[in-house]
Amino acid sequence: LGFGKSGCLVSLDDPRIDGAAASGLVDFLAGTRAADDGTKADYVTKDGKGDPRVGMIGGSYGGAIQLATAAVDHRVDALVPMITWNDLAYSLDPNNAADRSVPGAFKWQWTNGFYLIGEGQPLLEPSLDPSRINKLTCLHFVTDACETIRTLNSGRYPSDKAGPMLDYARSVSPVSYLKQVKAPTLLVQGQSDSLFNLNEAQATYGTLKAQGTTTKMIWQSWGHSGGLTDPASGELNLAQGNLETSYVGKRILAWFDRYLQHRKDVDTGPAFAYYRDWITDPGQTYATAQSVPALSRKLYLSGDGKLVDNRSKVARGSRAYRNWLIPTSHSESSLAGLIGLPDPAPRDTAGTYLGWTSEPLTRTTDVVGSPKATLKVLSPRTERVQNSDDAADKLVLFAKLYDIAPDGSKTLVHRLVAPVRVPDVTRSFTVSLPGIVHRYEKGHRLQFVIAASDDAYGGNKGIKPVTVTSAPEDTGVLELPVVGQ
Repeated sequence: LGFGKSGCLVSLDDPRIDGAAASGLVDFLAGTRAADDGTKADYVTKDGKGDPRVGMIGGSYGGAIQLATAAVDHRVDALVPMITWNDLAYSLDPNNAADRSVPGAFKWQWTNGFYLIGEGQPLLEPSLDPSRINKLTCLHFVTDACETIRTLNSGRYPSDKAGPMLDYARSVSPVSYLKQVKAPTLLVQGQSDSLFNLNEAQATYGTLKAQGTTTKMIWQSWGHSGGLTDPASGELNLAQGNLETSYVGKRILAWFDRYLQHRKDVDTGPAFAYYRDWITDPGQTYATAQSVPALSRKLYLSGDGKLVDNRSKVARGSRAYRNWLIPTSHSESSLAGLIGLPDPAPRDTAGTYLGWTSEPLTRTTDVVGSPKATLKVLSPRTERVQNSDDAADKLVLFAKLYDIAPDGSKTLVHRLVAPVRVPDVTRSFTVSLPGIVHRYEKGHRLQFVIAASDDAYGGNKGIKPVTVTSAPEDTGVLELPVVGQ
């Protein structure tokens, strides 16, 4: 709703609005509701009186609407949500610290890109009823959504209002209503997606599985970032409609055969599958597993800037960085790939980040899942103000993983970063990095970085110098989900 010729305000796939409207379409299929011209649906397979057999598939906004619909209408029989969100509060204002008691770092590029698309609908569709325009706040968003976006853009996070600001985004997100979803759900998420990363699908998958809803998950190559309209060879390409020949497409067809056609002999595939971009044979690019790999390897942050595999190898030492009043690191231009513009390579400015680098790897290392880092930083200037009424006074940093080739060239893995608004700089904290699927080749080095800023996100309020101290008995730890060890 709110896009094309629907004429409604954008309500972010709210189950109470968008889900209810979709339920009306199910009524139409059931024959209990006619179109405005009196037309009724014909040739609809039904499971019972008033119960048409319905499956849904779609991506992004068209992914969350499936979950919203299934939450309010249990006549929906099968879902395939693709590259969509679990929690918009995390998507738009992510805080990857385990303690999310404070807001995150505003993902301003993606959020305002979507906002402009929504606000532009009355111009793109001049025939829309002008009475539908929200004259009180935004042109084409419901008031609560508009206020959320405006507060995020203000950069102000008052402690007494931060919760309500994020509560609306969370209330219209699957995280708040997944308990009502009973339809078998095949989740498909993109590895190259900084808007809705793999952690979103993993959160939805975990909730559905825990409550007994039939669910499986696939991590495909493409998402919102860069490759949305140009999938890798052999990958599902919605523009081409290659469902019958791509791995993901075959899995989708099998899902609908099983849960729409009720063909109980159909194999719907493994619980979890993931795309490997280092495999050249299109027919062998997916690996399968019964679950997302667990954290299995620890590396330690040494005081000399090394990433070591044993705590006893940690050198004592302190290293520091400071932020500027303008961003000094670049991960991506979020909308560049979608609109066909070039995007400069990722970079970090000297003095505004710290990196810890491993020795050259003695064998290939495949990382599949969400790495985790436990950190402790010193920032006296932050400590003096972090308990103020404005949560924006807390320290912001960005954690990320690079792959350094033997020739020194660096790759920011899938251009993903983990924004963190540190709850309390006097205590250690845990960071969940975005999920990745990446092969570190033999001879390459793994680098873990924390940076002061990122130009795709909001940043620190004021200058906040940071020091990281390491000792064998007390240092930061990076944990990796490594497969095939």
